[in-house]
Amino acid sequence: MYEEDHHRDLLISSRLLDNLTNPALLFFLLGIFASQVKSDLKIPDNSSKFISIYLLLSIGFKGGQELAHSALDGEIIWSMLLGIFLALIVPLYTFFILKTKLSIDNAGAIAAAYGSVSAVTFVTAISFLDFEQVSYNGHMIAVMALMEAPAIIVGVLLINLCAKEKYTNASMPSIIKHSLNNASVLLILGSMVIGFLASEEQAEGIRPFTTDIFKGFLAVFLLDMGITAGAQIKSLFKNGVFVVVFSTVIPFINGLLALYFASLLTNSAGNMLLFALLGASASYIAVPAAMKNAVPSANPGLYLPMALGITFPINVIIGIPFYYMIITHFVI
Repeated sequence: MYEEDHHRDLLISSRLLDNLTNPALLFFLLGIFASQVKSDLKIPDNSSKFISIYLLLSIGFKGGQELAHSALDGEIIWSMLLGIFLALIVPLYTFFILKTKLSIDNAGAIAAAYGSVSAVTFVTAISFLDFEQVSYNGHMIAVMALMEAPAIIVGVLLINLCAKEKYTNASMPSIIKHSLNNASVLLILGSMVIGFLASEEQAEGIRPFTTDIFKGFLAVFLLDMGITAGAQIKSLFKNGVFVVVFSTVIPFINGLLALYFASLLTNSAGNMLLFALLGASASYIAVPAAMKNAVPSANPGLYLPMALGITFPINVIIGIPFYYMIITHFVI
């Protein structure tokens, strides 16, 4: 018994060390360090936008290829339903927690952010799975895309239902359209359809672009995200302890909830990890863009630093190896 426990502890320590020495993560930490020492290191905005487009395109295309070789079964359908369920339920209970300390409009915007997902966190988790040589299914790309919009809609509905006066200046059809027409959602769904339609020979022809250079671009993008996240951290602490504690603790509650439900419908360690990260992540791209239009009274200086300055680094540095450890040692 002692030898088994000792062997398990060694495996856990080894996996944690592997994640901490992952080049992509180290570049992210370098970005945070550069921000804290006031370095002038910066990725040009146009380059950053191009890399984010590339990452979503690559992930969507590879997911479509995976789907093309997968039969539509119960697990795929239930996975998509679970993703939608999480995107609906998370903003509901987080909203009522948040509104005990914050205004209705800020509570709704933050709840929407934490009910929605971070594509970059998802991409980083995929990179981790590739590093660990753990497989996952292409339908998880579709699950991620499906989780973007519902939380935004729920957040705006909660604001309208709970506020004494209308805070929103956009109709629900326009909110839904804006959510579904979001660039990241459109790109990843479109790329997935293209990947689904492409033959193996056609996919192999662009493999050097979609696969071979992926990790290098991810490293540069995470360097940029580290610089941005590092700059956001200081401003967040000005808003009090509650928002810091919330953005630290709630990702683990959401992630473990998602992991529990995922364990009921799949035996794939890769799929479980991606579900956990989808539940734990918070949107700092789609939601801010939607809330700027729908709820301009919500403070972006609050929900954006929470998602990007605290939740994103925690998920990337601690969350990914933490959930993977639980999956490999306690679930499977």
